[in-house]
Amino acid sequence: MKMILDERGKKYVLKPGEDFQSDLGIVKSEILDDAKIGDEVKSHLDHTFKIMKPNINDFIDIMERRCSILIQKDIGQVLAHSGLGAGCRVVDAGTGAGAIALNFGNVVGPEGEVFTYEIREDFAEIASKNIEKFGITNIHVKNQDIKLGIDEDNIDLIFLDLPKPFEIFEEVLESLNVGGWLCVYAPYIDQAEISYRVAKKLGFYNLEIIETLERGLEVRQQGVRPKTRMVGHSGYLLFARKL
Repeated sequence: MKMILDERGKKYVLKPGEDFQSDLGIVKSEILDDAKIGDEVKSHLDHTFKIMKPNINDFIDIMERRCSILIQKDIGQVLAHSGLGAGCRVVDAGTGAGAIALNFGNVVGPEGEVFTYEIREDFAEIASKNIEKFGITNIHVKNQDIKLGIDEDNIDLIFLDLPKPFEIFEEVLESLNVGGWLCVYAPYIDQAEISYRVAKKLGFYNLEIIETLERGLEVRQQGVRPKTRMVGHSGYLLFARKL
């Protein structure tokens, strides 16, 4: 899969055998088919485009979606806090457009597996198409309600983005490996609080609720200062471990 980047930094997925068209002009398919990663091509309006291979973040930026997705600051916390690595087995629910499932699949590699549950058929179809287009083969999209049961065991991480995740914590405990992690994404604090109390009652360890705020710096000739705008609240993350 190839991606094309315009002079403004805007990204587009290239479709094999088709001309590329944007407000900066047209690039013919025969030029694109011959172009290699790193090449620059010109449109008929003489604008320059760069041919690139998209990484996971590039692809998520431009993939099809019909719902909100987790953003990088939260995904990064899940990956880092759980210690997820090559060969791990992950259960994810609900899938949405597949953003965090793609990250899981990218991290665990071909020796690992990701099982992602999505109750809505239309979302499951979109996620399946996105995963296939990116070329990851270790992610299994399951169009079913995880509340009816978790089919998998020997799981290293179970990630839940559900309205009432605490309703299946007993099943989560059974499916996790010793040392495995439960992570819950909760937009509202009451969801996180109830999840915390239920997980504690069931005997989970290392319980923690965190909120990540992200603010960059702007570099100007007169000095450096924090940006006026920042990525503030998106959701709370509950972490709990089976020991």
